[in-house]
Formats: sequence, structure tokens, C-alpha cells
Amino acid sequence: MRQKRTENDSMWEKWTDDWLSHRVSYGHVRREALTTKASTRGSEKRAGETESLHVLVLNPNPSRSFPSLSFSLFPSHCRSISPLLLETKQESKNKSEKRSIDRGKMCGIFAYLNYNVTRERRYILEVLFKGLRRLEYRGYDSAGIAIDSDRGWPPAPVAGGENGGKETGRPAYDSPFPLIFRQEGKIESLVGSVFSEVDAMDLNLEKPFSVHAGIAHTRWATHGVPSPRNSHPQSSGPWNEFVVVHNGIITNYEVLKETLIRHGFTFESETDTEVIPKFAKFVFDKAHDEEGEQTVTFAQVVTEVMRQLEGAYSLIFKSPRYPNELIACKRGSTLILGVKELTDANSGTFSHDDKTFTTIGKPKEFFFSSDLCAIVEHTKNYLAIEDDEVVHIKDGCVSILKFDYGKEKPASVQRALSVLEMEVEQIKKGNYDHFMQKEIHEQPHSLTTTMRGRLRANDVVLGGLKDHLKTIRHSRRIIFIGCGTSYNAALAARPFMEELSGIPVTLELASDLLDRQGVMYREDTAVFVSQSGETADTLLALEYALEHGALCVGITNTVGSTLARKTHCGVHINAGCEIGVASTKAYTSQIVVMVMMALAIGADKISTQSKREAIINSLPDLPNKVSEVLKLDNEMKDLAESLIEVQSLLVFGRGYNYATALEGALKVKEVALTHSEGMLAGEMKHGPLALVDETLPIIVIATRDACFSKQQSVIQQLHARKGRLIVMCSNGDASSVCPSESCRVIEVPQVADCLQPVINIVPLQLLAYHLTVLRGYDVDQPRNLAKSVTTQ
Repeated sequence: MRQKRTENDSMWEKWTDDWLSHRVSYGHVRREALTTKASTRGSEKRAGETESLHVLVLNPNPSRSFPSLSFSLFPSHCRSISPLLLETKQESKNKSEKRSIDRGKMCGIFAYLNYNVTRERRYILEVLFKGLRRLEYRGYDSAGIAIDSDRGWPPAPVAGGENGGKETGRPAYDSPFPLIFRQEGKIESLVGSVFSEVDAMDLNLEKPFSVHAGIAHTRWATHGVPSPRNSHPQSSGPWNEFVVVHNGIITNYEVLKETLIRHGFTFESETDTEVIPKFAKFVFDKAHDEEGEQTVTFAQVVTEVMRQLEGAYSLIFKSPRYPNELIACKRGSTLILGVKELTDANSGTFSHDDKTFTTIGKPKEFFFSSDLCAIVEHTKNYLAIEDDEVVHIKDGCVSILKFDYGKEKPASVQRALSVLEMEVEQIKKGNYDHFMQKEIHEQPHSLTTTMRGRLRANDVVLGGLKDHLKTIRHSRRIIFIGCGTSYNAALAARPFMEELSGIPVTLELASDLLDRQGVMYREDTAVFVSQSGETADTLLALEYALEHGALCVGITNTVGSTLARKTHCGVHINAGCEIGVASTKAYTSQIVVMVMMALAIGADKISTQSKREAIINSLPDLPNKVSEVLKLDNEMKDLAESLIEVQSLLVFGRGYNYATALEGALKVKEVALTHSEGMLAGEMKHGPLALVDETLPIIVIATRDACFSKQQSVIQQLHARKGRLIVMCSNGDASSVCPSESCRVIEVPQVADCLQPVINIVPLQLLAYHLTVLRGYDVDQPRNLAKSVTTQ
């Protein structure tokens, strides 16, 4: 029988992995009651509570009258706002459930606010540009920034008339006018455009600001083609009263857009984002017109906007109505706040004190980013913003509100800063030409870090799993769920997991599981594998598993990611920041983590103890074996030169190395833009053999394991049909696998069979890298691909 779960399982739990010199927190994770569906953000009807109505979206028909109701956030000065759309709390609950599974597109957000520390405009621009460069690897096709102009700019009145005809002459506010710069293409195109436009405006780049808020964005097009007008930041209108950068997708933007148009707003872009600043302006104008003065706060405007939005998003708002303030909020998409507390406003020295986190007056610098890589060079003190949190920076103070659909007002919450375990060197190329090259050669170090503190006296200690091992051992089955490279890593670990655990292990591509609504039981353990922890299909599958009551385990490389927060328990792979779009070091670290997971689960099985101990003893030497394989770099470059003209490539593997065949082919496909297929060697005679001729390169993985003799037979059959063979074998086995001198051999060190995929993938990573460079393609940012796939 599976261990019965108690009421304590529904409480927030913290699970950590202890390593040699420090502790890495996987995150606070809520265990939902397994007999209920996913959380609906507190909007359920409680005992004694009556169904009530509250104002949500705009009235799509301005001519239609409704009973007078007040806005829940600021009723005293919004009583004249007729509800534009009314909902019951039950309907709000349904919307909340839908929002919880929507995922957004892959964009990059960065923002910088300096408070009581003087920074010149040029410096501010460079910080924003550098932040965008750190986010380049995520994939993008356009970029933009917003900064403040000088007070009194523009020098002459400008005619307006848009958005109800109110913006005519000069703006209705006294603070500096936000300047928006947007450009299609690479960030360097934006940089050149900004400096050209600033020069044409005669703006002083050396002008100092003691307080300034700037925002920046890289866009991956989903709604509208790549172009300046579709780029972010998006604006509320001519005077840029509200400016927004957005990562995600607003699923109800068409309804909001139609409604705003009927209320006099006009739209310039094709994006879903533009409805956000325009709706913020609508909320502000209604509240402002009622009282004749500004009484609504920035946070009230933003929370009312959140109430209308469906989908997934991270947002940062900037407004001259609220000068030198920034507000960030999120639902589904990652957003990080970095805080640098300066002890001297004119120096680079800083300190960390949680009390100054909310203290007014002390000099500070704040950084918002959708990725930790963009803030590590500025500060190591960070806060991972949770879903439905509204983070407001004003007067150097950070206030955090928790938005709840079931409550009229958001509650104030207290959060502590975390310390980032990452070094600046991890996000730089160093002496390498490309990030992919660097990350391939970093694998001895990343594997060492993955295992550090987890191997102890013939045992494996995984802090994030130790409280759940008994439950996992009583599982009906273990289901690995992932996409792309993460799926391949799980495939490599499956045989060993089955052998040591004695539990049936199945694999699921996340998208396929969702498409067919696969069967999942309460007694299952679902293991979700994702480098970023933000992969859309994987997170949707996680929601599906939670609804069905399965124990959900996360394996990820990203501290504070959505996967880390929403799973019940898990393990960080600790591979370090991976910048190259094609995953390399994360793949090998994922395999090692899953091998260690199998060792931990199988610790109570007597029949496998000898093999288990042998694997544990061999793990510490694995980084040295990888270092040995990396010496094949020049050999792989020579092989790449011989393949530079080929249009197709086949990779055959079986057993543990079927995953190696799939992953090696995927690497060539991703970066070298060459058709390549990884195939199960046992299926060769069921179709693929028809492709074999003297021109088609075929890589056969035939290292020593239980399938070695079968691979020898495959090689003989391919050779008999004049196949162009490239054979990977264990050191000293060249004569056993190569039937003639025409066969090219790659010899690699032999390790335990479950660890051999870690060794065998390295030459194929090097081959893909060199083939890409020789063909002149972008290694780190392959065509049409993004590092983390956050849209379906």
C-alpha cells in the first residue's frame, strides 16, 4: 500500500540539497490536497459566503446601462465607473483556474532603478543595454528601452487627439516625458538607433540623475511581425502616460482591445501587450476624473489591470504619473528582483541587510530581470517574485502585495532576499569563442558540482527527496516527463531506474501526454525534467499530474523556477548557468542526477547492492573520464570537415545509448541545421536500411555493454550495404567493430553502463559544434530557436 498522506502534506514545505560548502534551496513548495484540483488563488466560495458581484472588465457596449457598483480597490472615488463586464466569484474562480495553466512566449525583461545614487544618462543606458545582452541567448527578433527625457522636453507643444482627445499641446503631468526607443533585429541595432536619436534630440548623455527608472525588453514575435511598432515597451498613447514591457501571452486581449476601442482608444501595434498600458490609462483617468486630483495609487491601478488579464505574463510598469517608481507583477512567467544596497552613494561598495530592503532613504540600485544571468554582475541579493505578487518600488522602498481574486484588496506580504550562488564568470565566454564551446568544456566541472556533497560513504544523499523516498518506493509506477534534451536524458536513465527500483518506469513527451490526456493515478510518481524549469508543455503536464493526485518530483537547473516551486519535491542539477541554446552540460548533469536518484530509491534492495556500490564508487571519477574525452576535440573538428557538405546524417544506438543517438542527432539538427535522425538500432531493418548507401554518413554507437554484440551485427550489415560508417567504441575495441579501413572510429573511455551515455554524448556535442562553426552558422543562437520554450 502506498503511504497515506496526512494534512501536513498540504502545508508549504521546504526541501533542500546539502552540498559540501553551502546549501542550495530548491524552493518552498505547496503540497495541494490530492483529492482537490489545483489552487484557484483563494477564489473558492467559503462557508457562509454569498455569491457577490464585483467589477472586472470594461463594458463592451458603452451605451448599455448597468446598476452603479464601485471598484473593489478604490470605491471612494470610482463610484461613477459603470461596470464594463460583471462576474460572479464562481466565474472568477473558473478564470483563475484557466490562468494557472496558460503559458507565455519567450521574451526578455530588464529594468534598472537607481535611488539616491547619482548615475549619468549614458551609464543608465549602458546598464539597460548590458541587461538585454545577457538575455540575448533566450531568443529574440526585436528590442526596445524606455528612459526619462529632461524636464520640459519636448521644447514645443505637440498636437495630439488620441485616446479620447485629451493629449493635446503639452502633457498633463510635470514629470519628465518617457522616451521610447524600439528597433527590429539585434540589440546592437537598437544601441546604434538610440544614440542616433538621442543625438538628434540634443539630449545630454552626461546629465546626472539621483533617481531614475528605466525599462528594457527583447521580443520574440507571436502577435504581429517583428517591427519597431510591435516591439516593447508598449505605450498608452502619445504622452506615454503608462509604459509596459511584457513577457507572456494575454489570451483575452481581443475582447479588451475591442472594448477599449469603443471607449475612444486607438491602437498602433498588432500585439496583445498594447491593451495593458491602455487599460491602465483608462483606470487612472476614470479615478482621476471623478475626484479632480490624483488619489489613486500606482499599485491600485496595476492590481485593477491584473484583475482583467487572462493568460500568463510578467509585467513591469513605468509611468510619469508616478515618477521614479516601478511596479512589477507576474503570473506564470519568471521575474526576478535584484537589490544592491550601497553604503556609499558615490562608490561601488555595498552591503546586504534585509532591513534596508524596505527602508526609505538609503542609496540603492534595483534590477528586475526575467533571468538571474542578467543581475549576477550587479548583485547577488535577489527575490524570486511569486505568482500574483505586485512588487512596488517607491522612494527606495520595496513593498509587496499579494493579489487575490477572491478578495477586494491585496494583502501586504513580507519577503526576505536570497543570496545567489552564481559567479559572474559563468555568464562570460572567457577564452572560448562561443558559449556552447565553453559549456561543452565545462562539463568536468559541472558534473563535479552536480555530485558535490551528495556522495557519502557508499551512499547517496539527496536532501530534496529524503522525506519522500518511502512514498516513491511504494509507487505504482514512475513516469518521466520532459521535452527535447530533457526527455532524452530521462530516456538514458530509465533502464537503470527500473533495475534498481524494481518499479515500472515509463516516459512521456509532455505535449503528447496532454494531447491524449494520458492515464495517471494517485499512486504514480511523476518526475518532471526541465533545464529552465519554465518549459510550457512540461508545466502544463505538471498541472495535469497535480490534478490527478500524483506525487510530483522536479529535476531542474534553475533555482526559483516555476517547476521548482510547484512540484512537491525534487533535485537541482547545479550545472551552472547555461547560455547556449543547445543544451550540453545540463544534459549530462541531468543523467547523473537521475542515476543518483535511482541509487537513492534502490538503497533498500539487497539484490542490487553490489552493483549500486560499484556505481557510487565510480561516480567521483566520471569528471576525469569526461576530461579525457574532451581531448578528442581536434579529431571531431577533422570529422566535421569531412561532413561539411552532407545533407543528412543517421545515428544508431540501443540500450542505454538509444538516448545518446537521439541527443546527438538533435544537437546536429539544432545548431548545424543539418537533417539528422537518431534511431534505435533494433529497428534498422524495419525501414531505415533502405536509406543506406555509400554517400549517407551513419554513426553507430557500439561501446561495451549488454548490447555490444548486437551492435557488432548492425555494423556488419551496414558495411555489407556499403554504408559510410563512423563507429564510436570503447578504447581498444577498434579492431572488433571496424570491418575495414574505410570505417572511421571514435574511441572513448569505458565506464559503468548507466554512465556511458555521459561519456558518449561529448564527441557528438563537439561534432555538432565544429560542423556549425565550419558552416558559418550562429552556434549560440540557432535559427528560429529559443533557449527555453515557454509557449505551446
